[in-house]
Amino acid sequence: MHLEFFGAAAEVTGSCHILRVGKRQVLLDCGLIQGSRKDEKRNADPFPFDAAKIDAVVLSHAHLDHCGRLPLLVKRGFRGPVYAQEASCELAAILLADAAHLQERDAEYRSRKTGRRVKPLYTHAEGEAVMRQLRGVKYREVFDVVEGVQVRFRDAGHILGSCTVEVWAEEAGVQRKIVFSGDLGQYDTPILRDPEPLDRADVVLMESTYGGRRHRSREETVAELGEILTSSRSRKGNILVPAFSIGRSQEILYQLGKHYEAWELDRFRIFLDSPMAIEATQVYWHYPHLYDEEATRLRRENGGMPLLPNLTLSRSADDSIAINRIRSGAIVIAGSGMCNGGRIVHHLKHNLGREETEVLITGYQAQGSLGRKLVDGHGSVRIHGADVPVRAAIHTVGGLSAHGDQDDLARWYECLQNRPPVYLVHGELESQTDFQTYLTRRAGAEVHLPKPGDVLDLATLL
Repeated sequence: MHLEFFGAAAEVTGSCHILRVGKRQVLLDCGLIQGSRKDEKRNADPFPFDAAKIDAVVLSHAHLDHCGRLPLLVKRGFRGPVYAQEASCELAAILLADAAHLQERDAEYRSRKTGRRVKPLYTHAEGEAVMRQLRGVKYREVFDVVEGVQVRFRDAGHILGSCTVEVWAEEAGVQRKIVFSGDLGQYDTPILRDPEPLDRADVVLMESTYGGRRHRSREETVAELGEILTSSRSRKGNILVPAFSIGRSQEILYQLGKHYEAWELDRFRIFLDSPMAIEATQVYWHYPHLYDEEATRLRRENGGMPLLPNLTLSRSADDSIAINRIRSGAIVIAGSGMCNGGRIVHHLKHNLGREETEVLITGYQAQGSLGRKLVDGHGSVRIHGADVPVRAAIHTVGGLSAHGDQDDLARWYECLQNRPPVYLVHGELESQTDFQTYLTRRAGAEVHLPKPGDVLDLATLL
């Protein structure tokens, strides 16, 4: 009975870990590596296992850094089920279809540029093949994955359908409970419920994205967002909001709707320029039973969620191109969240060189990404082969993160009454070492920092 660390060990993206129980092998996530072009090339590397011998995948949630290599796994021979929470199944279908389209488009572009045929990591058809293997499961329902492995999903409060995964593994009469945190959300996040507490585990596999910092409070963050929007009239430009299509886009729309009058948003034209975010928002609409108390109340009182009468849903490429003819008074919410691709890149290319432009960075930016370069204050950035000067004002609104900070993470861990050993994943080294020190001091936890390829013998855990 072993747990092997693979993707997102000693880094943030590419979540993937291998649980071996007897002759059975189960993956916890199978995500894309995101960041620089060099980092993303690693997605095509061989898996450290035979894909055809994986019996099942258990998916924590639908973000691409957790599910984005599933089509590649299927392409290389995986034929088993992929278990996910019901809402995650719908969202994963949207994300994987879009990811395949982007892979094909990028391969076509590089083929033209280099004069030689470049193959996509996977095709749209290979992305669709995963859909036939998805199995939707409700929260708090115990189910058999393979012989000797049972699982239960708990709400992680990160995005709709996100899960903390409880795993019971048994071999030769020895049983161990492994808890995989998935990505944990902040407490008191709009729309979603708080991360669900658990009472015990034998070992915890835990994310640490923001383990080295504290977010601004939710109240301060919303106030900051409102201040940026209300003071923007003096700049007379456009406001660009790179946003992850699932989770962040919906929260931003929620806040804009909730504070529509107070922030005088009627003077803007607001664009949701992301077909994927539009689809994901419709999925959010279909799962009101997963909302928190405030969102449930607002939906009931308004006959729906807070409305934006000046919202335009930009579905087509022509709709998106037309936005770039607007020189002032537009709020543009578009993917990708790290500015690695998607429509936001075109808007940045057209607007970064203008001093009246404002860019709101609302989420984590991986090393090497265009978004990280903007946050780090680069005076110019490379977009579509050209150097683009950065004269726009760049605002980092960190409190909107879908990830909990070190206090949120520690609060969740402290619900585990027996204080099990912790193995930190999904975090940069500095964040992990800071959180290792913090959690050890605050909760007396035994905290480890595994590297890719490290193997934990579960049977010998005390």
